[in-house]
Amino acid sequence: MLDAARAIMREEGVAALSMQELARRMDMRAPSLYNYFSSKAEIYDTLFRLGFTMFDAHIKELMQTSTGLHDELRIYIEGYMSFALENPDLYQLCFERPVPGFVPSKESLALSFGILNQTYQHADQFKKQLNTKLTGQQIVDTVIAISHGLTAMHLANEPHLPIGQGRFGSLIPVVLSILEKAMPIKGES
Repeated sequence: MLDAARAIMREEGVAALSMQELARRMDMRAPSLYNYFSSKAEIYDTLFRLGFTMFDAHIKELMQTSTGLHDELRIYIEGYMSFALENPDLYQLCFERPVPGFVPSKESLALSFGILNQTYQHADQFKKQLNTKLTGQQIVDTVIAISHGLTAMHLANEPHLPIGQGRFGSLIPVVLSILEKAMPIKGES
């Protein structure tokens, strides 16, 4: 059922999910869906949790290849974009506000903020090795803003191109160079 909901969201837009279309694709009557989900909002909420769970696992898996602090910045920015390219429906639901009136449940927000807080804690640890006056939270928020901006522009203009190509995807090395100069590793500046 969630796969069918995601297919609708990818094809017609995240906000276009309807119980009638979902039931049609599941070869069910719409009222039967309420045996599984109490509302469309509950489906969105379940997909929101799924999106953050998948995003967290995606980034953690990519981070296993990290060769150092600055490499983590590259991995995060590229990982953010690759998650969006692979899961545009979940990316939009989790990192944008495409559904008017949808507010994630307290449990779903706790999951997303828990992941964010783990990232802040990680940044506080590696910040000690950087020559910067930024706090760990400021570093993370800056990288998130850059990642989201590049990704949103890449998806809006050239979603068919892979990471590292196109007007905005090709800016990743430029942005990394700027970040490395703004946050040099102590002793290397």
